[in-house]
Formats: sequence, C-alpha cells, structure tokens
Amino acid sequence: MDTIAELEMKLAQPSDKLIAELAALDGDLMLLGVGGKMGPSLARLAVQAIRAAGIRKRVIGVSRFSNEAARRELEEAGVETLVCDLLNDKELQSLPEVGNVLYMAGNKFGTTGNEHFTWAMNAYLPGRVAEKFKNSRIVVFSSGNVYPFTSVGLGGVTELIVPAPTGEYAQSCLGRERIFEHFSHEYGIPMVIYRLNYAIDMRYGVLLELARSVQSGQPISLTTGHANVIWQGDANEMALRCLSVCSCPPNIVNITGPETMSIRWAAEEIGRRLDRQPVFEGTESDTALLSNASKSHQLFGYPQVSLLQMIDWTADWALNGGKTWNKPTHFQERKGNY
Repeated sequence: MDTIAELEMKLAQPSDKLIAELAALDGDLMLLGVGGKMGPSLARLAVQAIRAAGIRKRVIGVSRFSNEAARRELEEAGVETLVCDLLNDKELQSLPEVGNVLYMAGNKFGTTGNEHFTWAMNAYLPGRVAEKFKNSRIVVFSSGNVYPFTSVGLGGVTELIVPAPTGEYAQSCLGRERIFEHFSHEYGIPMVIYRLNYAIDMRYGVLLELARSVQSGQPISLTTGHANVIWQGDANEMALRCLSVCSCPPNIVNITGPETMSIRWAAEEIGRRLDRQPVFEGTESDTALLSNASKSHQLFGYPQVSLLQMIDWTADWALNGGKTWNKPTHFQERKGNY
C-alpha cells in the first residue's frame, strides 16, 4: 500500500461472514463518536458490507465534526452524518432511534489535569446514552487498560480476570463499563463490552512508533517490553460482528492479536526492513498490559492480517514517507498517566 486511498480501500473490505451477519441483523447502525481514529474506517466498512449484502440499512455517524473535510469524506462514502455534542442532552435526545449502536465516544489523552472531563465522557455520558438507546443493541468500546499488569509468560489476561485499572483514565474506562452494565440489567439491553488493545494502521500505532524510532536512531525503551497489536481492519470487522453476540448481561470480549509481541523482536524486524539497527535502552520488565483474545478468535476467527504482514506494511509506509497522525499510543506508560 502506497497511498491513503489504497489503505482506506483495504480497511473497508468486508469478509463474507461480516456481510452475512449484517444482512441477518435487523435495524440501522449508528456510530457514536465516529470522528476518532477508528470511526471513519469502521463506518466505511459497514457501508461496504451492507452494499455487498444487497440490503437497505442506514449507517449513521455521529460526532462534533470539528473537521468538516472528514465529515464530507464520510458522506461521499455513503455514511449519513449528524453533528452532535453528546454531552449536550438536548442534542443527544434528538438523535434518531436505531437498532444497533457502536459507542466509540470517550477521552484518554489529556486526562492528567482535566480528569473531570474524562470522567464526564467516560462514566457519566454512558448512562445518558444507555437511557436514550435502551431499545438498541450496543457495542461498548472499552480498553485493555481496565486489566492489571500481568506476567509476560502467561499469554495475557482473559475476560475472567477481575479488572484492576491503574490511573484515572483506566478507572474511568471501568466506570464506563459498569454504568453500561447497570443499564443492561435495568432495561435488558443486549450489549458487548469490547476491550481493545492495541489497534494499528499505517498512520498510527505501536509498530509505527517503533519504525519512527528506528529511522531516527532514537532509543527504544524496553521497560515495557511486550505488547499486543491488531490490524485496524480486523478490529473494525470484529466490532461490527460483535452486534451478533450481544447479550444481557453484557458479553465481554477482548480484541487483539494472538501474539504476545516482544518489542525488541518487533523493532529488530522493522530495522531489517529499514536497513537500520535499532537502539535500545533499559531491560524488559516481567509484566506488561497484555490481553488474551482467544475468546474473540473462537467467535470470529483469527485476524486476517498477520503480525509479520503488519510489520512489512509499516516498514514500507515509513520508507516511502507515508502520511501519519500525531496520535501516540503511550503503550510504554506503566503508571496510568495520560
């Protein structure tokens, strides 16, 4: 892939299973918080799957849309857009009723010093949304940050592990889950809690951050020496397919790749492709924030894009000077300060 257009086309390719599941699903789709990193490509994927199924189903993207060009691109792709400040209850209540909601709104970076806003977005707003869409299925985007750090030799934590979030951002993510869980019980709302850790495409993510460090000769810290990654196209597909496995109480599903990826190994693989030797500092800790996604792989199959393919694509993108976003993951953070 050499261009944004090719990347977006790849991200919007639905599988046969996704096409069949959306065809069998009743109701339109609404993406709340569509303006984030994953939202636009997820909306385009939904549109393409619906078209391939030969059915009539609306895909509605809701955001403040501070970027008018991004809104226009979504409209051109077949996504209906609605401008809405979700914290404005009058605007929230004016949204149309739909059968299926993907809740992607939230706040992470900039939490430190602005904790009140993060809690409002991540723990107060979910209650208002659940009240509004109590007759819908809801896939709630959450984070592997709700889990405790775990030994790198254990293969990541499963959905059975009791959450133990570190720092206010992660605590507010658990707050979001608990509020949605409460209203699922209160109204019988079928839900999935979608715990993601970490999605990438060529423009952002753990692998791009490693590639940039390798290119610039900047030392790569090994203190957090392991991580999970998943191709954003696979993460998007699994989010949409989660609509078919919503339940009450909520079905909790970890979403990531199957590997516990060594940061040292990944950087060296990228370095080989860039013809640069990575520079490391520090030593690997015995623990990291790692998820075991075996349940999602049983439900949806393994990701279609392998780790080595992601490394190949990222290295090529970096070599060719592809467009990137200034949206670091801070995967190295161990104290929960975002």
